[in-house]
Amino acid sequence: MFEPDASSLLPLVVTLVLSLSTRNVIVGLFSGVFVGVMMVHGASPLAAMSQMVIEHLVPELTDSYNAGVLVLLAFIGGFVALMEKSGGGAAFAQSINSRIRSRLQAQLAAWLSGIAIFFSDLGTPLIIGPVFRPLTDRLQISRQKLAFIIDSTSSPVAILVPFIGWGVYIMGLMSQEFTALGLEQNEFAAFVQTMPFQFYAWLTVGMVPLMTVLKLDFGPMQKAEISARQDTHTSPAKAESDGSEINGFTHANARPVLVWVPLAVLAGVLCWQLVPLGFPLKPVSGSLFRAGLSSAYFSAAVTLITLMALLRVRPVLQSIDIYLKGMTNMTLVAVTLLLAWALSDIGRSLGADVFISGVTEAALPVWLLPAVIFVLSAMLSFATGSSWGTFAIMFPLVIPTASLVGAPLYACMGAALSGGLFGDHSSPISETTILSSTGAGCAQIEHFRTQLPYALLNGMISLSGFLLAGMHGEYWILLMLIALQFILLMSLQRLITREGRRGV
Repeated sequence: MFEPDASSLLPLVVTLVLSLSTRNVIVGLFSGVFVGVMMVHGASPLAAMSQMVIEHLVPELTDSYNAGVLVLLAFIGGFVALMEKSGGGAAFAQSINSRIRSRLQAQLAAWLSGIAIFFSDLGTPLIIGPVFRPLTDRLQISRQKLAFIIDSTSSPVAILVPFIGWGVYIMGLMSQEFTALGLEQNEFAAFVQTMPFQFYAWLTVGMVPLMTVLKLDFGPMQKAEISARQDTHTSPAKAESDGSEINGFTHANARPVLVWVPLAVLAGVLCWQLVPLGFPLKPVSGSLFRAGLSSAYFSAAVTLITLMALLRVRPVLQSIDIYLKGMTNMTLVAVTLLLAWALSDIGRSLGADVFISGVTEAALPVWLLPAVIFVLSAMLSFATGSSWGTFAIMFPLVIPTASLVGAPLYACMGAALSGGLFGDHSSPISETTILSSTGAGCAQIEHFRTQLPYALLNGMISLSGFLLAGMHGEYWILLMLIALQFILLMSLQRLITREGRRGV
């Protein structure tokens, strides 16, 4: 065991510097682990590579919990790929489109449809954007607004669901730290208790219907909406996006049943396996939870393959091929998790957690920790464009530090999640930003410009919430922040209305 000092942070510093400079979190994590292995074993670069594989990566990979997480992520990846390529999401959205007659209905329908596609944050822009684009054009809703709606119902919704890829990934990071610290904490229960502290996600999802009902827009979005109502054919956002629009998969035989029946099977199988064990009222062991989820996702995938074959959307062998490719799409996620687990173990071997907690306790008031975590996570995520990479870097620091200095653990974890999401939602290089603008047929820079003021407003409200959470750590703070958001938006509406009357 190393004596904790500033050198203990070197692997983390290498990880942060290379993640930011290359905008690739995997490069940063790999380099940080490699440097850490050389420090722990006193090995040369060539010997360190062998040590890293034999003593750090392979043990993490063969750990029963970690292996279960990676297997489950593969099942989820296959199912999500099938759902995205089934045409069911587009059929579901189109069935709603036929009943829409007003701008308010169109925006709320796009919002609800985005929430309904909760199982895939990246699938939401690819499915909802192309389907609603003709409708919003007809009703003179700017494509910037459509991009904002689908971006607000992709990652912010997915991060709140514990049984999809986001939740499984986050719980995998939590469990690693709980085990290392000797905490008898169930990761599912911890995720659920952290949900009320995911301030940014709740505020972002709730902002869309609130602003739609209030008929409120401000900043560059207000100008985009005025332009769309004046001329729907020469909007700069459309002109600049020519050739970059995408069209989601559609099929004449696809039906909404391709969405809700597999999801119903997933829920039914999960309940059938876990409810007798006391779920969700009682904690269920991680291994049983993952086994139940794996069975549920596989059953849902078989159901979807069967339905597509019966409806003549895709033949069985083609669906199986999509399923297998979807499983391989989770490879980068698996690599990120594996490196994050290894970096966490190396950091503990070097005493990084003890050193950070000691410095924090001496130089920082404990109540300020959640707010600091939120800001640091937001900066890292904004610069890298990766919320998942941010979680992988921050959780091995946040959980041990919060536990050792006595800070509210769930508020600190919520701050890391909210900060990572806020930075990702605000970043022009984020994958969801790019896909949302492309799905809506909007220039990427236009989506970034028009969404940023909304993200900053929610980010500032969230920061105030984490300042309170550091002192109290109570769930009621979320309700207070929602009320604050409503008051601020109402005040903005009155101010804009007053300025409009003066202009007239």
